[in-house]
Amino acid sequence: MAGSFTDYLENKVLNHIFGVTAFSAPASLYVGLSTSTIADAGTGITEPSGNSYARVAVTNNGTSWTTSTTGVISNKNILSFPEATGSWGTVTYSFVSDSLSGGNILFYGSLNTSKAVTAGDTVTIKAGDLSVTLD
Repeated sequence: MAGSFTDYLENKVLNHIFGVTAFSAPASLYVGLSTSTIADAGTGITEPSGNSYARVAVTNNGTSWTTSTTGVISNKNILSFPEATGSWGTVTYSFVSDSLSGGNILFYGSLNTSKAVTAGDTVTIKAGDLSVTLD
């Protein structure tokens, strides 16, 4: 999955770099799934509901994310969602938020392959497969 910054995060980074307002990185990030297309504004998300769906918490540090030297950063570890106890629908996008529920969407991207999630399925994102490019 290649991703894009949302308008929210773009504004936070610009304001931070140009000294307008400081921005502190969250201590944890939360990876979620969507069955609908996510807009650059971080809207349009349709997260699965129920059936054991929950965002995956990721400690926001160098043990979880690669060091960017080429404008790309990605996950170092496998990200595993809980086993589905019923249908989650067909997931097509993933995103990263600063909160376990609600919160601000920081970046998002379409999955390389959409997946119809049914009871007994476990969605995983392999190490290196959630990447964000800043160029």
